[in-house]
Amino acid sequence: MSGFGERNTFSIFLPLAHPMQYAVVDIETTGSHAAGNGITEIAIVIHDGVKVLNFYESLVNPHTPIPYFIQRLTGIDNRMVANAPAFEEIAGQVFELLQDKIFVAHNVNFDYSFVKHHLQRCGHDLDTKKLCTVRLARKVLPGLNGYSLGKLTHQLNINHGQHHRAGGDALATADLLAIILAKDTTGVINGMLKGRNSEQYLPPHLPVEELESLPTSSGVYYFYNASGKTIYVGKAKNIRKRVRSHFSNNKITRQKQDFLRETHRISYKECATELMAHILESTEIRRLWPIHNRSQRGYLPQFGLFSYEDMQGYKRFAVEKNRRSFKPIYTFNSIAEGHMRLREVVTEFGLCTRLCNLSTNPDCGCPEHAAPLLYNEKVDESIDWIKKHLPTFALIDKGIDDNEHSCILIMEGNLYGMGYITDKQQQLQSIDTLLKRMEPLQDNDYIRNLVFRHATEYPEKCVAF
Repeated sequence: MSGFGERNTFSIFLPLAHPMQYAVVDIETTGSHAAGNGITEIAIVIHDGVKVLNFYESLVNPHTPIPYFIQRLTGIDNRMVANAPAFEEIAGQVFELLQDKIFVAHNVNFDYSFVKHHLQRCGHDLDTKKLCTVRLARKVLPGLNGYSLGKLTHQLNINHGQHHRAGGDALATADLLAIILAKDTTGVINGMLKGRNSEQYLPPHLPVEELESLPTSSGVYYFYNASGKTIYVGKAKNIRKRVRSHFSNNKITRQKQDFLRETHRISYKECATELMAHILESTEIRRLWPIHNRSQRGYLPQFGLFSYEDMQGYKRFAVEKNRRSFKPIYTFNSIAEGHMRLREVVTEFGLCTRLCNLSTNPDCGCPEHAAPLLYNEKVDESIDWIKKHLPTFALIDKGIDDNEHSCILIMEGNLYGMGYITDKQQQLQSIDTLLKRMEPLQDNDYIRNLVFRHATEYPEKCVAF
């Protein structure tokens, strides 16, 4: 159905009983973000805060196949929209209905991002104030058992006709808006509409109090979904400012819309320095593998120098990809770097290139082949030499408060962990004392190189052991 259908029992020209007009919108789409998906149905309820003034509903041909699971959810299939107007054909009418009104929707950022994007493609610049009935209901009607549209209409006895169809959902949202307006005795709506209220950009299920409680210090922050699973980990100089920036606009990208839809809770860990935040972010991404973190996954295959004993009793070296079940003597960014370092060891101790997997020549002429024990002593000696030349040091910096210092500990060239010390002179006397103050972290090339680069730049912060 297109235009003012049978449900349009009120004229748009009726006198207003309320100082503001609201355009309550609901849409059905082919996907979760506006940049790559189309609208299949749109409904707009013009409301004065007390009653419906007008109703508009139309199927829309997105000119792209509707995914099967969305067909099952909404009941809208490709056949139904085949003869429906394209959005370009109704864009002017939609824009006229929406302009100069307050755009209202249940999870408003989703609907607004789609409508604004598709109107913009047709030459119409929509710029209206917004209200989210999810956020409003949480504030004005606290303590309810769930704030999805279905749960709200059931708890508030709102007639909800066709679920997951634009017309039924828009009319139910309009009734919900009227209840919220009637019960808003503390000016919540006026506060939402005041200026460019940043709260309007927040995920609908994220309490604004949780955002306001974030510190302005450096550290790492975590986004969680409804089931408590971590979906994103980030670092920041200023945690509150950085988290706000994730929700500071209404981008139409998949990641932004997924953030808005999925984020239900935020937590954080403060860090004394940006370097510590960088390290913690990297290790937490590798520990949790959040679905929206992709930037550091390319750092993972790394190579290691391994030692093992073959069936003839010879201790051998090999440079291989790291494996969780074996601890390498040392790790490298590439296999070429590993081979280069191993050749240095071979030259230094006169080891056999074949037994170090650097040569396949069976007749390499090594006299030690007749005496495994003697050869293995040289291998053990070389391992001790490698470990001795790998640095062990603590990188000392400022603490979160004036009563402590932060500490990043490198042991035998690998990141051991980090933590805080309260008595610098006493706790740096021995490595054993310091280890008790450290939180162990998983080592990787990326964060190890960060620490070494920082240590080279600020040698005065390093305490060697």
